[in-house]
Amino acid sequence: MLDLVRKIIKPKYQSLNTIEIIKDNLISNLNYLYSLQEQAEMFPVLKSNAYGHGLKEVSRILNYTPVKMVAIDSFPEAQIVYKNFRGEVLFLSELPKDVYKYCKLKRSEFIVYNQETLKFLSRFGQKIKIHLFLNTGMNREGIDNLEEFIKDNKKYLDKVQITGFCSHLVETSEISTDFTQKQERLFLEGLEILHKNKIYPKWIHLGNSNGVLKLKNKVFNAFRPGIAFYGYNPFGCDYEAFSSSLKPALRVSSTIVKTHKINPGERVSYSHSFIAEKSANIAVIPFGYFEGLDRRFSNCAKLLFSKEKEIFWAKIAGNVCMNLCCLDCQNNEIKIGDQVKIISEIKDFENSIDNLSQVAGIINYEILTGLNSNIRRVIV
Repeated sequence: MLDLVRKIIKPKYQSLNTIEIIKDNLISNLNYLYSLQEQAEMFPVLKSNAYGHGLKEVSRILNYTPVKMVAIDSFPEAQIVYKNFRGEVLFLSELPKDVYKYCKLKRSEFIVYNQETLKFLSRFGQKIKIHLFLNTGMNREGIDNLEEFIKDNKKYLDKVQITGFCSHLVETSEISTDFTQKQERLFLEGLEILHKNKIYPKWIHLGNSNGVLKLKNKVFNAFRPGIAFYGYNPFGCDYEAFSSSLKPALRVSSTIVKTHKINPGERVSYSHSFIAEKSANIAVIPFGYFEGLDRRFSNCAKLLFSKEKEIFWAKIAGNVCMNLCCLDCQNNEIKIGDQVKIISEIKDFENSIDNLSQVAGIINYEILTGLNSNIRRVIV
C-alpha cells in the first residue's frame, strides 16, 4: 500500500538522459538461446547492473519468460532481484561470511570455490543449496583437485544440498576451440567423480554465451548466457548466423542543453583539441565519461540526430568531459531540447555498441557496463 501511495505522489519529471530497454528484443534473444539448447534451462547473468541495462528493469522483464533462475554477483544485487523477479537467484561470487544469513535461502543458491566457504555454509545445513565450481583451466576461481576436495570435505558436503556443478569457459573469439574441448573433457571427468561419490547435482552448467553455441553434449542442462542475452555476439565477427539472430536490447539518448555558433579557427572543450576548419554549429549534451561516454571517443565517435524526416551524424568535438560532451553539427540546424541518440540498437549504425567499441579499441562489455546506474532506464 505504501509503495502505491509513493507512486501516486511521486513527482513526474523528464530526464535529459534516458536508456531504453527493448523488452521484445530481450525476450527474442532468450527464446533464440533456448532454441539452441532445447534440453536446458537458461540462467541469464544479471551482474553489473544487468550489463548496464538496469537490474530492476531486466528482472521485471524476465517475469514474462520461462526463466527459473538468474545469476548475480553480490548481495546488493540480490536485494533488487528478490524484489523484482519471482524466481531463484544464483550467487556467482563469494560473500562476506556475515552476509549469507541475510539471503533468502529458499530462493538462493551459492557457487562454492573453496573449502573455507563450504565449511562455513555447512552451518546452515540442508537449508543451503550450493553449486561446486571446478577449475577447468581458466585458473581464476574453482576447485583444483575435485577428488581430494570431496575426500577432505565429506562431512561438510553431507550437511548441504549440492544442487549444481559448474565451471566457466575461457574461450573468446581469439582462443582455439581446442581448449573448449579440453575444458569440456575435464568437466565431464569431474562429473564422473561426483557420481562415483554418489553426488548427483540437479544443474550441470559449464557454458556461458559462447557455450550455448559451442557445447553439444546434452548432459548440460543449464547455461549462463550474458552478452548474448543482451543481443551481442561474444565471438565478434565470427559466427555470423549467431550474430544475425541476436537483437541488441538497449538504446541511449540525450538532450541538447546549449548551442554555439563558432567560426573557423575557434577551439572547443578541454585542451582545445578540436579546431574548427569552417563555421559550425556546436551542440552540448549532458553526457560525459561519468555517464559512460568513454574519453577515447573524443574527436572521433559519431552520434545520431533524428529530427522528423531529417537525419544527420555529428562527430564529438574536443575531449569528452566528466558530465558534458560537445558535438560538431556542421551547418545543420539545432536547438536546445533536440534529441541525440548516443547508442543505437541498429547494428549497422555508426553508434551501435559494436561499432563504438571498435572506434575506442575496447570490448562491447566495457561500454555496456560503463553506463552509469543513475541514468533513468525505461522499458519499451
